[in-house]
Amino acid sequence: MVKSQSALWDECLRLIQANVTEQQYKTWFAPIVFESYSEQEHTLMVQVPSPYVYEYLEQYYVGLLRKVLARVFGENVILRYRIITVVGDNNKNTVQEVEGEVPAEIEAPEAVRRGNQSPTTLDAAVPQGLNPQLDPKKTFQNFIEGDSNKLPRTVGLSIAEHPGKTTFNPFFIYGPSGCGKTHLINAIGVRCKEMYPEKRVLYVSARLFQVQFTDASRQNTVNDFINFYQTIDLLIVDDVQEWATAEKTVSTFFHIFDHLFRLGKQIILASDRPPVDLKWLHERMLTRFSCGLIAELEKPTVQLCIDILNSKCRRDGLKIPANVIQYIAETINGSVRDLEGVVNSLMAYSIVYNSNIDMRLAERIIQRAVKIDNHPLTIDDILEKVCKHFNVAQHLIISKSRRRDYVQVRQISMYLAQKYTKMSAARIGQLIGNRDHSTVIHSCNTIEQRLKIDKGFSEEVSCIERSFRLKKK
Repeated sequence: MVKSQSALWDECLRLIQANVTEQQYKTWFAPIVFESYSEQEHTLMVQVPSPYVYEYLEQYYVGLLRKVLARVFGENVILRYRIITVVGDNNKNTVQEVEGEVPAEIEAPEAVRRGNQSPTTLDAAVPQGLNPQLDPKKTFQNFIEGDSNKLPRTVGLSIAEHPGKTTFNPFFIYGPSGCGKTHLINAIGVRCKEMYPEKRVLYVSARLFQVQFTDASRQNTVNDFINFYQTIDLLIVDDVQEWATAEKTVSTFFHIFDHLFRLGKQIILASDRPPVDLKWLHERMLTRFSCGLIAELEKPTVQLCIDILNSKCRRDGLKIPANVIQYIAETINGSVRDLEGVVNSLMAYSIVYNSNIDMRLAERIIQRAVKIDNHPLTIDDILEKVCKHFNVAQHLIISKSRRRDYVQVRQISMYLAQKYTKMSAARIGQLIGNRDHSTVIHSCNTIEQRLKIDKGFSEEVSCIERSFRLKKK
């Protein structure tokens, strides 16, 4: 007797259940609803309750799904998901259809994909088959704009649409961990590949590049390694600060960089610090970087964190109360990565325990996942400590006075406010004498430059910062 299509899906579920824990099955597979199977198109359609479930299945269980579907429905079956998302207060449903990951006919170049051998055979492969190593989920569409990232985002979009044709080459992005650097450089690559499919785009971490170079050196194939990278149209290198002790890697990268630069190919680099703070950077490379654009990505403000959370809720069909979103944004220490981790944890707990997301659950998740600053510094705290250190009255600092000693204290206060709070430059300027954001940016740059060359001044600022820590204790 020929089994019905739904019976075949039930058989899939039985096989899956035998290979996962009971909790895993109930959480991720039991909610899947069989819709249809087309023998002609060899396509299986299933329904899942949210984008989060779809993404989790594709990330962690795609191998199991492939094996089970191949055994029950046959080889090369195409799995499609229908995602039902509830949006808005009127509980309106939106439907999205996406195709699951299937085995690729042409694999990415082995050396770039794995990083455990030299790219000797890369040029022998079909050039169009180069895997750009980009994360397709990190796009401009979900990279939310705010005061802290407006310039890098705008420039990045321009580069993606006109690679190598703008004055922003090379494009060097720096900022603290979790501010969105990797997301932005991925978005540039994804957008460029969408507009120019024929271009050879490649994202690579500095560490992987170093591993590949080391392997090429051992196998005496450095020339092949260099030749491959010199064929790239848009080269994106992340976390270049990790080359601090890799002099030979840096020297080799410079040859690749110089070749691409002369040909007008686009180069994008990301780091946790500006080029002038990369002590290993050759003067010739620093000169090259200066002819492009060096842009800072600041930690997101509370408002930007709220916007990011709201966007993720809309995208994933989540319902998180406004007061919970406000609490998360104010509690997370300016890290987009932490924001996403907390929301994913909330979603998982909500699904597993079939409970609503509320303040109590949010507090539990954050206490376990994120280091919380229970006594964050305020502008008043900073002004008090800085003015006390220099023995200057606060009302003089926020006045219009241009006396040199008052200006210095004002600039230090703005610098420390930017460093220790999540406020935007505009908000800091408003609270310290009603200045505009450009004054704050100029003040921070002035203090940063002086800290690098004046040890006595640097010690004074460090003394103020130590007083912050004493206050918290």
